[in-house]
Amino acid sequence: MADLGAPATLNSSFQGTAQAFQQSLGTVPLLILAALVVVYLILGILYESYIHPITILSTLPSAGVGAFAILMAFGYDFSLIALIGVILLIGIVKKNGIMMVDFAIVAERDQHLSPEQSIRQAALLRFRPIMMTTMAALLGGVPLMLGTGTGSEIRQPLGYSMVGGLLVSQMLTLFTTPVVYLYLDRLSNAFSNWGRSGKPRDEHAEADGASVKEAAE
Repeated sequence: MADLGAPATLNSSFQGTAQAFQQSLGTVPLLILAALVVVYLILGILYESYIHPITILSTLPSAGVGAFAILMAFGYDFSLIALIGVILLIGIVKKNGIMMVDFAIVAERDQHLSPEQSIRQAALLRFRPIMMTTMAALLGGVPLMLGTGTGSEIRQPLGYSMVGGLLVSQMLTLFTTPVVYLYLDRLSNAFSNWGRSGKPRDEHAEADGASVKEAAE
Protein backbone atom coordinates (compact mmCIF):
# COMPACT_ATOMS: atom_id res chain seq x y z
CA MET A 1 0.00 0.00 0.00
CA ALA A 2 2.92 2.35 0.65
CA ASP A 3 4.33 1.63 -2.81
CA LEU A 4 0.96 2.28 -4.42
CA GLY A 5 0.64 5.61 -2.62
CA ALA A 6 -2.71 4.74 -1.03
CA PRO A 7 -4.32 7.60 0.94
CA ALA A 8 -4.17 7.53 4.73
CA THR A 9 -7.95 7.33 4.97
CA LEU A 10 -7.97 3.94 3.22
CA ASN A 11 -8.15 1.10 5.73
CA SER A 12 -7.19 -2.50 4.98
CA SER A 13 -7.15 -5.82 6.80
CA PHE A 14 -6.40 -9.47 6.15
CA GLN A 15 -9.28 -11.82 5.46
CA GLY A 16 -9.80 -15.56 5.25
CA THR A 17 -6.76 -17.79 5.79
CA ALA A 18 -4.40 -14.83 6.18
CA GLN A 19 -6.56 -13.41 8.98
CA ALA A 20 -6.69 -16.78 10.75
CA PHE A 21 -2.91 -17.07 10.51
CA GLN A 22 -2.46 -13.54 11.89
CA GLN A 23 -4.71 -14.35 14.84
CA SER A 24 -2.83 -17.57 15.53
CA LEU A 25 0.43 -15.64 15.84
CA GLY A 26 -1.09 -13.68 18.71
CA THR A 27 -0.90 -16.79 20.91
CA VAL A 28 2.82 -17.34 20.28
CA PRO A 29 3.95 -15.76 23.60
CA LEU A 30 1.47 -17.94 25.50
CA LEU A 31 2.75 -21.02 23.66
CA ILE A 32 6.36 -20.29 24.60
CA LEU A 33 5.36 -19.52 28.21
CA ALA A 34 3.41 -22.79 28.44
CA ALA A 35 6.43 -24.71 27.11
CA LEU A 36 8.69 -23.10 29.74
CA VAL A 37 6.22 -23.88 32.54
CA VAL A 38 6.01 -27.53 31.48
CA VAL A 39 9.81 -27.80 31.31
CA TYR A 40 10.12 -26.22 34.78
CA LEU A 41 7.60 -28.64 36.28
CA ILE A 42 9.28 -31.69 34.75
CA LEU A 43 12.74 -30.59 35.92
CA GLY A 44 11.40 -29.73 39.36
CA ILE A 45 9.95 -33.22 39.71
CA LEU A 46 13.16 -34.77 38.40
CA TYR A 47 15.50 -32.94 40.80
CA GLU A 48 12.96 -32.46 43.62
CA SER A 49 13.97 -28.81 43.81
CA TYR A 50 12.54 -25.39 43.10
CA ILE A 51 15.97 -23.85 42.43
CA HIS A 52 17.87 -26.13 40.07
CA PRO A 53 15.28 -25.96 37.25
CA ILE A 54 15.85 -22.19 37.17
CA THR A 55 19.57 -22.85 36.69
CA ILE A 56 18.81 -25.02 33.68
CA LEU A 57 16.26 -22.61 32.22
CA SER A 58 18.81 -19.77 32.50
CA THR A 59 20.42 -21.19 29.35
CA LEU A 60 17.40 -20.35 27.20
CA PRO A 61 17.53 -16.51 26.95
CA SER A 62 20.89 -16.61 25.16
CA ALA A 63 19.46 -19.07 22.62
CA GLY A 64 16.47 -16.82 21.98
CA VAL A 65 18.71 -13.79 21.52
CA GLY A 66 20.89 -15.69 19.06
CA ALA A 67 17.89 -16.92 17.05
CA PHE A 68 16.29 -13.46 16.82
CA ALA A 69 19.61 -11.77 16.02
CA ILE A 70 20.48 -14.05 13.10
CA LEU A 71 16.94 -13.79 11.69
CA MET A 72 17.13 -10.00 11.81
CA ALA A 73 20.66 -9.99 10.35
CA PHE A 74 19.60 -11.99 7.29
CA GLY A 75 16.26 -10.23 6.83
CA TYR A 76 13.87 -13.03 7.83
CA ASP A 77 10.60 -12.48 9.66
CA PHE A 78 9.72 -14.34 12.83
CA SER A 79 7.40 -16.75 11.06
CA LEU A 80 5.71 -19.91 12.25
CA ILE A 81 8.66 -21.96 10.97
CA ALA A 82 11.07 -19.77 12.96
CA LEU A 83 8.87 -20.35 16.02
CA ILE A 84 9.27 -24.10 15.51
CA GLY A 85 13.03 -23.52 15.57
CA VAL A 86 12.76 -21.68 18.89
CA ILE A 87 10.69 -24.52 20.36
CA LEU A 88 13.39 -26.95 19.21
CA LEU A 89 16.01 -24.75 20.88
CA ILE A 90 14.19 -25.03 24.21
CA GLY A 91 14.77 -28.78 24.11
CA ILE A 92 18.29 -28.72 22.68
CA VAL A 93 19.89 -25.86 24.60
CA LYS A 94 18.77 -26.79 28.09
CA LYS A 95 20.69 -30.08 27.85
CA ASN A 96 23.86 -28.02 28.51
CA GLY A 97 22.50 -27.04 31.90
CA ILE A 98 21.10 -30.52 32.57
CA MET A 99 24.46 -32.18 31.93
CA MET A 100 26.32 -29.86 34.31
CA VAL A 101 23.68 -29.52 37.02
CA ASP A 102 22.93 -33.24 37.16
CA PHE A 103 26.62 -34.11 37.51
CA ALA A 104 27.17 -31.38 40.13
CA ILE A 105 24.25 -32.59 42.26
CA VAL A 106 25.51 -36.18 42.16
CA ALA A 107 29.05 -35.04 43.05
CA GLU A 108 27.77 -33.05 46.02
CA ARG A 109 25.71 -35.97 47.28
CA ASP A 110 28.03 -38.90 46.64
CA GLN A 111 31.52 -37.37 46.77
CA HIS A 112 30.66 -34.75 49.42
CA LEU A 113 32.21 -31.94 47.39
CA SER A 114 31.50 -28.28 47.86
CA PRO A 115 29.25 -26.56 45.31
CA GLU A 116 32.26 -24.77 43.79
CA GLN A 117 34.23 -28.00 43.41
CA SER A 118 31.28 -29.99 42.08
CA ILE A 119 30.23 -27.48 39.40
CA ARG A 120 33.86 -27.00 38.33
CA GLN A 121 34.31 -30.75 37.97
CA ALA A 122 31.02 -30.94 36.08
CA ALA A 123 32.09 -28.19 33.68
CA LEU A 124 35.38 -29.96 32.97
CA LEU A 125 34.07 -33.49 32.56
CA ARG A 126 30.89 -32.56 30.68
CA PHE A 127 32.57 -30.19 28.24
CA ARG A 128 33.18 -32.87 25.60
CA PRO A 129 29.65 -34.36 25.51
CA ILE A 130 28.15 -30.85 25.52
CA MET A 131 30.25 -29.88 22.51
CA MET A 132 29.47 -33.15 20.72
CA THR A 133 25.69 -32.82 21.07
CA THR A 134 25.71 -29.11 20.24
CA MET A 135 27.79 -29.57 17.10
CA ALA A 136 25.61 -32.46 15.97
CA ALA A 137 22.47 -30.34 16.28
CA LEU A 138 24.14 -27.26 14.79
CA LEU A 139 25.51 -29.10 11.76
CA GLY A 140 22.09 -30.68 11.29
CA GLY A 141 20.62 -27.20 10.87
CA VAL A 142 23.23 -26.01 8.35
CA PRO A 143 21.61 -27.79 5.34
CA LEU A 144 18.28 -26.20 6.26
CA MET A 145 19.94 -22.79 6.46
CA LEU A 146 21.96 -22.99 3.24
CA GLY A 147 19.68 -25.24 1.18
CA THR A 148 18.28 -23.97 -2.10
CA GLY A 149 15.61 -25.23 -4.43
CA THR A 150 11.86 -25.55 -4.35
CA GLY A 151 10.41 -24.71 -0.94
CA SER A 152 13.78 -23.73 0.56
CA GLU A 153 12.41 -20.34 1.66
CA ILE A 154 10.11 -22.18 4.08
CA ARG A 155 12.90 -24.23 5.69
CA GLN A 156 15.56 -21.53 5.90
CA PRO A 157 14.11 -19.62 8.93
CA LEU A 158 14.14 -22.92 10.86
CA GLY A 159 17.82 -23.49 10.03
CA TYR A 160 18.82 -19.91 10.81
CA SER A 161 17.08 -19.89 14.16
CA MET A 162 18.62 -23.22 15.17
CA VAL A 163 22.16 -22.32 14.11
CA GLY A 164 22.10 -18.81 15.57
CA GLY A 165 20.57 -19.91 18.85
CA LEU A 166 23.01 -22.78 19.29
CA LEU A 167 26.06 -20.66 18.49
CA VAL A 168 25.24 -17.91 20.97
CA SER A 169 24.04 -20.24 23.71
CA GLN A 170 27.11 -22.46 23.38
CA MET A 171 29.45 -19.50 23.76
CA LEU A 172 27.64 -18.15 26.83
CA THR A 173 26.15 -21.01 28.82
CA LEU A 174 29.47 -22.76 29.48
CA PHE A 175 30.40 -19.70 31.54
CA THR A 176 27.05 -18.48 32.86
CA THR A 177 25.57 -21.80 34.04
CA PRO A 178 28.21 -22.43 36.78
CA VAL A 179 27.79 -18.86 38.04
CA VAL A 180 24.00 -19.14 38.16
CA TYR A 181 24.30 -22.53 39.86
CA LEU A 182 26.50 -21.15 42.65
CA TYR A 183 24.34 -18.08 43.28
CA LEU A 184 21.11 -20.06 43.35
CA ASP A 185 22.72 -22.69 45.58
CA ARG A 186 23.62 -19.95 48.08
CA LEU A 187 20.08 -18.61 47.83
CA SER A 188 18.69 -22.09 48.48
CA ASN A 189 20.96 -22.52 51.51
CA ALA A 190 19.89 -19.12 52.83
CA PHE A 191 16.24 -20.10 52.58
CA SER A 192 16.87 -23.49 54.22
CA ASN A 193 18.82 -21.88 57.08
CA TRP A 194 16.05 -19.34 57.53
CA GLY A 195 13.53 -22.18 57.69
CA ARG A 196 15.59 -24.11 60.23
CA SER A 197 16.03 -21.01 62.38
CA GLY A 198 12.27 -20.90 62.82
CA LYS A 199 11.96 -24.49 64.01
CA PRO A 200 13.44 -24.07 67.54
CA ARG A 201 10.90 -21.34 68.25
CA ASP A 202 8.10 -23.67 67.15
CA GLU A 203 9.43 -26.51 69.28
CA HIS A 204 9.76 -24.16 72.25
CA ALA A 205 6.18 -23.03 71.76
CA GLU A 206 5.04 -26.64 71.59
CA ALA A 207 6.93 -27.37 74.80
CA ASP A 208 5.27 -24.40 76.52
CA GLY A 209 1.90 -25.59 75.28
CA ALA A 210 2.55 -29.09 76.64
CA SER A 211 3.58 -27.73 80.08
CA VAL A 212 0.44 -25.60 80.26
CA LYS A 213 -1.66 -28.63 79.33
CA GLU A 214 0.02 -30.73 82.04
CA ALA A 215 -0.54 -27.98 84.60
CA ALA A 216 -4.19 -27.74 83.61
CA GLU A 217 -4.61 -31.52 83.99
